[in-house]
Amino acid sequence: MSEIKVAGRYAKSLIDLAVENNALAESYNDMVLFEQVVDKTPELEAILKNPIVPLDKKTGILNGIFANKVGNLTLTFFKIVVNKGRSAVLFATAQQFIQQYNQLKGIVTADVTSAVALSPAAKAEVVSIVKRELGANEVIVKEKVNEKLIGGFILKVGDKQFDASIASGLNKLKKEFTH
Repeated sequence: MSEIKVAGRYAKSLIDLAVENNALAESYNDMVLFEQVVDKTPELEAILKNPIVPLDKKTGILNGIFANKVGNLTLTFFKIVVNKGRSAVLFATAQQFIQQYNQLKGIVTADVTSAVALSPAAKAEVVSIVKRELGANEVIVKEKVNEKLIGGFILKVGDKQFDASIASGLNKLKKEFTH
């Protein structure tokens, strides 16, 4: 079974367990923290994926790092996953948990790439449009600046992309004139 499928199932189980224990928001914060720590510490991900490292050492490392930072439900979840020999999917599980949580709560992430940083008004307009078009409750805007766009922006939400950059327009014109 693929890592994403396994991670998705573990994430769904943790969401169900968190809802049952009235700790969904806490578990979400724990998974965000875990994902950030692993993302910034590739050594931790390497340890979790290494089959040679004993399971009790992996559990000890996770307890040492997260014992006072995450809830008991999350620590217990880490221990169960590690003891099942599935520590390699913990990072993907955290990512899947965040994705499933956002879907459950109607939270959408909009990636905006523009030639210059967005003004607060432009950012608010993006949020308004995405909320209206997708019926989202909340929109998280992730901004990137790319001077090569010359002007305009590229908006990506999920698997949909809207390209209103000047560079893209110029490329289209160039293609039309070469044919």
